[in-house]
Amino acid sequence: MDATYLPYALLAMGAYALVSPLMRVATTGPDAVPSDVAVVVSNTLLICMAIGVLAYTGQGFVTHLGSPKILHVLAAGVFLGIGILALYRSLALGPVSVVTPIFAMFLVFSSVIGFLFLGESFTARKALGIVLAAASVYLVSGA
Repeated sequence: MDATYLPYALLAMGAYALVSPLMRVATTGPDAVPSDVAVVVSNTLLICMAIGVLAYTGQGFVTHLGSPKILHVLAAGVFLGIGILALYRSLALGPVSVVTPIFAMFLVFSSVIGFLFLGESFTARKALGIVLAAASVYLVSGA
């Protein structure tokens, strides 16, 4: 199996580990930034970074807008927006140690969607991982 995706997955994990604590600090206490403002500012930076990557790599942008799969991209964008807005608001209202594990359950649900709808392999090991992930969220969040 080609594992060229692993460095990116590890980088994403490390970077995402810092998002919730930083947003919790930014959106609470004195001089707090409202969570909706934090969404706009942080995602504007994301867009600028993505445009920089497109420019650096020479990837076309407009040519892909006519793809039949662009509807999937748009739907993912809607759900991403809902998820980020809800995540930032929940971080402004609750502790990182509870909010982040609950948020991280998206990994379990995404995996199940992969098994059920995308034809990805489902094994006893993966089932055990899902059970353990759900149990860990329960234990860590103190629910």
